[in-house]
Amino acid sequence: MSEIPIQLAVEDLLSEIVLRTLLDRSKKEYCVGTVFNHGGFGYLRKTAPGFNNAARGTPFLLLTDLDKHNCPTALVTDWLTQPKHPNFLFRIAVREVEAWILADARNFGKFLGISSTIFPAQPEILEDAKETLVSLAARSRRTATRSRIVPKPGSTAKQGPDYNQCLGEFVIRHWDHMEASKYAPSLLRCIRAIETFRPTWQTTE
Repeated sequence: MSEIPIQLAVEDLLSEIVLRTLLDRSKKEYCVGTVFNHGGFGYLRKTAPGFNNAARGTPFLLLTDLDKHNCPTALVTDWLTQPKHPNFLFRIAVREVEAWILADARNFGKFLGISSTIFPAQPEILEDAKETLVSLAARSRRTATRSRIVPKPGSTAKQGPDYNQCLGEFVIRHWDHMEASKYAPSLLRCIRAIETFRPTWQTTE
């Protein structure tokens, strides 16, 4: 089986690590090329039409958060000016990629050293999954982990100084993406899109 070349477009480091992990664990073989990560959804929204056009020549996988949009279809329609190319995998985490991490309550609970019974049963219905994740991490008795994820007392930051790296380590080493997909439908859709993707190559006459 030949490798499928693919370019990534993400909001942040955590989203990149999640996508790389899903690709690495896929039954198909992917080769990641350029990663477009310029911080936040604003850049992705502006450049999504360009990625869609570029997908004619090489596959792209974009991951963004649903945030305040009503549904994934509304977001795609809002961002793209032309029909989505088959080589453009446009995936949306409902409502944030943190919900996908919370969905693996058993392993993330172990990582934090807290009971999984206090985790939300349906993380994708949370208005602010990141806030919930940080609140759970604040209950951790593991000082090093807590200090990386949770903002320092008195800080106006919404996350700790090593937030993305710490959660990225969890994703790579402990996250059970298939278990999480049972409680995060948008993650399941992303996994299926990666597993069933067949690139369309342009031919020259």
